[in-house]
Amino acid sequence: MATRWGLCGAGKISNDFSVALKTLPPGDHQIAVVASRSLERAQEFAKRHGIPKAYGSYEELASDPDIDIVYVGVLHTQHWKVGLLFLKAGKNVLCEKPFAMNSRQVQDLVAAAKRNDVFLMEAIWSRCFPVHAEVRRLLAEEAVGEVKLVKAYFGSPQLHIPRSVAKELGGGALLDIGVYCLQFVLMVFRGERPLSIQASGVLLDSGVDESVVVALKFSRNRIAFCAFSISARLPNDAVICGTKGSIKVLGPMHCPTTLVVNDKETEYPLPEPSLPMNFTNSTGLRYEAEEVRQCLLKGLKESPLMPLAESVLLTEVMDEIRKQVGVVFSQDSQ
Repeated sequence: MATRWGLCGAGKISNDFSVALKTLPPGDHQIAVVASRSLERAQEFAKRHGIPKAYGSYEELASDPDIDIVYVGVLHTQHWKVGLLFLKAGKNVLCEKPFAMNSRQVQDLVAAAKRNDVFLMEAIWSRCFPVHAEVRRLLAEEAVGEVKLVKAYFGSPQLHIPRSVAKELGGGALLDIGVYCLQFVLMVFRGERPLSIQASGVLLDSGVDESVVVALKFSRNRIAFCAFSISARLPNDAVICGTKGSIKVLGPMHCPTTLVVNDKETEYPLPEPSLPMNFTNSTGLRYEAEEVRQCLLKGLKESPLMPLAESVLLTEVMDEIRKQVGVVFSQDSQ
C-alpha cells in the first residue's frame, strides 16, 4: 500500500519534496492532494506534478479522510498554527524545520500529537541521509575513539531573499540554517543537553541575526563550535574530532553525499531529479519520506532518527542563543 501524502503549501520546498518522491517506487509513495491558500496556485502545482486533487484552503486538507500524512511546507511562522490544525484533525504530520518559532510552540505541537495519538516529526532531513546513518554507526563503534570536539559551519549569502531578512517572516541565520549545525551537534552527543551555551552574533537592521558563533560545552569535557551566516559563504562542512581520528562530513553538511573518515573518502550519490529543483541535493528528501513511511508501517508516533524530545531540546537551545544575541520575535510574547 502506498503512503498517501497531502502537501500543505505549494512553494519551493513542496516542489522539491514532490520531485524527490518521484525517485521512490510509486507503489510506496503517492501525493494524493496539494493545498494552498490560493486555489489557483494549488491547481497549477497539481498540474505540474501530476497530483489528482487541489484545495484552496488548509482546512479542506485537514478534513480529507484519504490521506495518511500531511507534509507541512509553509513559512515557519505558520508552522505552529497550521501544525495544530492538522494534529487536532487527527492527521499524522511531517513539519518542515524549524518546527516552530520557539520551544513553547514546539511543546504545543508535541502535546497535540500525543493527545490525538498521531505521528509527528520535525523534517530535519539531514538525519535521514545515508551519510548521517554512517556517522551514527561509526560513533556507536567508537571508530574515532572518544569524541572531544565537534565543529559545524553553514553560511550562504541570502540577504537578497525577503524571508531570510524580514523579522515578521521569521528571518535570520539561526532558524533557517543554524538549526542544521545545532542538530548535527545534538546528534553526535545523542540528544544530551549542553551544560553551557555561549553565543555571539551580529544583527541586521531588521532585528534578525545575520551571523552567529556558538560554543557549547557538554559533559566529560566535550565541546562543540558552530558558525552560521546569511551574509557570508562558509565551508558548510562538519567535523567530529576524536581521540583516535576524525570524521568529516563534506559540504553541504545538511544534505551530504561525501564522508571522509581518517582521510578515507566515500561517496553516497543521489538520484537525478526529473524536474528542476530549488535547493541543493533536494532529491535527498526521499530519505526523510521513506523514514516516515517506515515509522507509519511500524505504528510509531515519532521517528527514532529525530525524536520529539530532541526537537524540543533543539528549540530550547535556539531560544537561548536568540536570547544571548538579542533576537526577539512577536511569537515570543504571545
